[in-house]
Amino acid sequence: MKTQKSLFFGFIQLSLVVAVALSLFISTSQAQDKPHIEPVGTHKIFGELHGVAIEGMVQSPSTEVTPLQFICVFEYQEGDIYTAPPALPAAANGLVHIDKQLNGLFTDLRRSGRFSGHALETLLINPQKGIIGAKRLMLIGLGDRSKFTPDMMIEVGKLEIREALRLGVTSYAHASDLKDGGVDSPTALIINNVLKGTMDGYETELYLQSKKAAQLKPVLKITLLAGQPFFDPSGQAITQFIQNYHQ
Repeated sequence: MKTQKSLFFGFIQLSLVVAVALSLFISTSQAQDKPHIEPVGTHKIFGELHGVAIEGMVQSPSTEVTPLQFICVFEYQEGDIYTAPPALPAAANGLVHIDKQLNGLFTDLRRSGRFSGHALETLLINPQKGIIGAKRLMLIGLGDRSKFTPDMMIEVGKLEIREALRLGVTSYAHASDLKDGGVDSPTALIINNVLKGTMDGYETELYLQSKKAAQLKPVLKITLLAGQPFFDPSGQAITQFIQNYHQ
């Protein structure tokens, strides 16, 4: 009988140990899975490429203070940026913020067909001072969202650096806005492709300059905007790209 009681209490103790260990494991796993939320305004320069500082920042494209803000947008679908998931909620949706700050002009341009959002279509907007943080805003079309692939962002990066050089700005900000537009995208790959296209385009312009076939005002800083849960993975992707590029 005594042996049976010892075995019984031993079993109870072991069960408690297992339960506690399992609880700790689950809690730790959940903490690791939960994205770290950075406050708005968090920013860091992660390195330089060809003398261009690459900055990550938690900010909406409607409030980012910059000479030139790029935002990416798919072909129009009724209410596409104001709908439920997969589009981000209005409070966290940069395209919604832009539309509200521009008093609906963003939606009007798209709904009317004045800006269709076809792949790599562009439209430059010069908003009145104080409406948004940027002096100038350029829309870049991404085409049909159902056909989107991350490779498109390589071409977007090339387009942005060339437009920035054409307009003579020394810094600009980029917002992919894919999640805002309702497309769940791989953050690291998107960052990698944007930077790849940017550097490919910049290297071509620098080559032309070396051949006295182009004159350019150097870009000194590029800011990649990210939502609060995506700053850390964006920063990791920027760091990895810079490390690989220098190798």
